Amino acid sequence: MYSDQSSLGGSKKLLADAVFEHIGAQIVDGSLPAGHRIRDVDLAAEMHVSRTPVREALQRLERLGLVTMYPSRYTEVTAVTPEMVEQAREFAGYQAGVAARMAVPRLTEQEREHVAALADDLSAAHDDEDAHPADARWRLFAYLSDHSGNAQHEMLLGDARLALLRNLRAWEAPASDGERVQDIGRRLGEAVRRGDGDEAERLARAVYGV
Repeated sequence: MYSDQSSLGGSKKLLADAVFEHIGAQIVDGSLPAGHRIRDVDLAAEMHVSRTPVREALQRLERLGLVTMYPSRYTEVTAVTPEMVEQAREFAGYQAGVAARMAVPRLTEQEREHVAALADDLSAAHDDEDAHPADARWRLFAYLSDHSGNAQHEMLLGDARLALLRNLRAWEAPASDGERVQDIGRRLGEAVRRGDGDEAERLARAVYGV
């Protein structure tokens, strides 16, 4: 429950952020599937906020391509198209490479071991029917981004995070590439352990087939 005058201190921006995260998380996990109609008046009542932060949140989600707004009618959750997946994959690949290049030289020895473990988890995810490669990819990518030491990069990924999570949720390398993907994860871990930012950048891109 959210209140305009409660723990969020009456800040419209914080309210809009809360609504944005609330709706975005439901779109990512599929609770709000493609084609689902969102009415700002209903959402405002559900979250106990005014319609202003709801509209601001929906406009932000529309800029990310997660919804389409039809003024004075409703907002609809968009479907993930092959073009959206391809663009998200390319963007994620290059940004993961940038994150790795900036982060690896700055990581402590303990942090490098953690990244190497995440890379091992990614390799294992492609050989485990119960694992989800998208989750393993994102944990690795997010950790590198969070440790990039670059505020501009972190801000860029913060805005794009929900779109990448939703659009790449079902994407994974072809089964025939399983051994290659596992090898990429193994070599990425090795590159991180020895502090090789250039090699880590190349392999982080390769995780996304870039």
